[in-house]
Amino acid sequence: MLDSIKNFLSDTGAARLFGSTDWWKTLIMLAIAGVLVYLAIAKKYEPLLLLPIAVGMILTNLPGADMFHLEFFITEGDIDFGKILHEGGLLDLLYLGVKLGIYPCLIFIGIGAMTDFTPLIANPKSLLIGAGAQLGVFVAFSAALLTGQFSPEEAASIGIIGGADGPTAIQVTKTLAPALLGAIAIAAYSYMALIPMIQPPIMKLLTTKKERSIHMTTLRKVSKLEKIVFPFVVTLVVWLIVPPALPLIGCLMFGNLLNVCGVTERLSKTVQNELMNIVTVFLGISVGATASADNFLSLQTLLIIACGLIAFCISTVGGLLTAKLMNVITHGKINPLIGSAGVSAVPMAARVSQTVGQKEDPSNFLLMHAMGPNVAGVIGSAVAAGVFLSWFA
Repeated sequence: MLDSIKNFLSDTGAARLFGSTDWWKTLIMLAIAGVLVYLAIAKKYEPLLLLPIAVGMILTNLPGADMFHLEFFITEGDIDFGKILHEGGLLDLLYLGVKLGIYPCLIFIGIGAMTDFTPLIANPKSLLIGAGAQLGVFVAFSAALLTGQFSPEEAASIGIIGGADGPTAIQVTKTLAPALLGAIAIAAYSYMALIPMIQPPIMKLLTTKKERSIHMTTLRKVSKLEKIVFPFVVTLVVWLIVPPALPLIGCLMFGNLLNVCGVTERLSKTVQNELMNIVTVFLGISVGATASADNFLSLQTLLIIACGLIAFCISTVGGLLTAKLMNVITHGKINPLIGSAGVSAVPMAARVSQTVGQKEDPSNFLLMHAMGPNVAGVIGSAVAAGVFLSWFA
């Protein structure tokens, strides 16, 4: 009887935690997860993703839970799916959707269905701003390489944080640097949530009061035929230039087609709501599970957070400078503030452009103009991801 009691006590979570020499690391990870829970619930920063990620972090770091085993997925040879099915925990099974690239693509179908590409179709020049806003991706890639702490594949995964697109960052990282997935995903979604704090100072620094007060002309009306043709054109062009970007772009355009064609309203609503909600839960909790203490608490994580911030800020600068150049070329017809929306955080970045513009002139409405670069940034970040995958995958 005493032996049974001893075995029971030694098998409790408390005994497993404090019986380990790394117990302090577990407490740090639980504290970090607590911060994410606070940001998600109290501050409402990206709650739909930060909360599942935080829960995944908690579950994977609780000693004895055995719900996730990252070593099953980081192997030199092929993944042993039989071992995962027979020996893996719940989060191992859910993580297969990340490792196989299923969740990011499904998320992009939902994003496509919820995205209005009309401002981009009405003003195709917005693509240039979206492209300019990818500057931070390649600057951060170079910075990560220069630290000497990362391989080219890992540096590419870090650089893609500058695209401000969580699913794209996950798609690249799960292929090129799966061990860094937790840190990169948390950095990417945290910076996306902090857009209203990060971007305005940069916007005001790089623009004048006169530029911020520019009123832009009303966008032309876009026909239904243009809306239907657009997804096919984008898919074919991306395929011709960067085929590795096609899984994301193809799913994005498919979702948009469901929305604009006018005959698949039920499917469009399903992917916007039920499908997006289900996949978001699975994606968030399984990505959070990769943030175990052994992988997360390292110098590399601090460098990832620093390089990610650099990527995000430089991407904002790249979009602003591109818009300023276009303003000069068009003789003052482009408000440079819409350049900051070139990062692909839809629609938050566009709303920030609107907010900053209205502080200078309450009668100025930039939201629809900013949506053009904003959705162009979604395409741009996916293309940047395709470039990295073509280089290193």
